[in-house]
Amino acid sequence: MEKEIINKVANSGLVNLDLADYYPKGERVVYDIKQNLWQEFVLKEKDFRQFVKENDWSIYQDKYVALVNSADAIIPPWAFMVLTNALAPFAKEVVSGDLETLETVIFTNSLEKNLNPADFADQRVIIKGCGEIPISQSAYTKAVNLLKPVVKSLMYGEACSAVPVYKRK
Repeated sequence: MEKEIINKVANSGLVNLDLADYYPKGERVVYDIKQNLWQEFVLKEKDFRQFVKENDWSIYQDKYVALVNSADAIIPPWAFMVLTNALAPFAKEVVSGDLETLETVIFTNSLEKNLNPADFADQRVIIKGCGEIPISQSAYTKAVNLLKPVVKSLMYGEACSAVPVYKRK
């Protein structure tokens, strides 16, 4: 006589949350302001403004753009503001910082916009650990901040080896 196989995980009432479902799709690119510097040292306002005016910014259509300065030069804040303004009609998002900063900003924004904490109210939630898409620490931190006020418990990993993160008293 065969014994029926029971899926205890399915019957546990645990809700699995894969943050990869909220990962913003799109190409990530870096724009280095170094290319706009005279001798990689000085930003000439007139030349810079002319470049911004004449450049075809549509090549950044639907891309996520990180603005960096890899030169050993002090760049005034307005230069990044001018670039942001030029890129804004085309890029999905523009941030000042490296690719890691870009990932942090766009993933956090996606979670704030798309993860509805009310969907997890009074649930026992496991945030999936490993996957094909690398999830940044900032995304896990944002998920905890969003979910903690509403969930019964919060765990990390897989149902068979979940690490407790939070449990409502």
